[in-house]
Amino acid sequence: MSQELYEKGIKKIQEFTRSHSKDMPTGEMEIGEAYAELAPDLPRYVVEFAFGEIYSRAGLDNKQKVLVTISSLVSQGMPQIAIHINSGLNVGLTPEEIVGAIVHLLPYTGFPKVLNALNVAKKIFEERDQK
Repeated sequence: MSQELYEKGIKKIQEFTRSHSKDMPTGEMEIGEAYAELAPDLPRYVVEFAFGEIYSRAGLDNKQKVLVTISSLVSQGMPQIAIHINSGLNVGLTPEEIVGAIVHLLPYTGFPKVLNALNVAKKIFEERDQK
């Protein structure tokens, strides 16, 4: 089951990323390879649990899943928001939808977290020539 779950997770990740190949099946998505020496099982956990189980669940489409993820990361002030803003664009969210979701969090998370997230979004939109 583990190999099946891993393959299911890789396929799901590929729905959210671009430029995946045999050498980089997860595209620009960081799944923990940088920590292979410290925590060798981490990439497998990310692929199997986060994407093979959680992201593969029914009930939300990929756009909704990314908006929930972005909202959570904004509220926590986490740097991984950049990966998920890119994922949002990859699954068809518009910059307006992403900005709308971030600004909607203002009364719940406060100005600093929203402003930080908007700075990240602005940079990504410029890099990808999306305004």
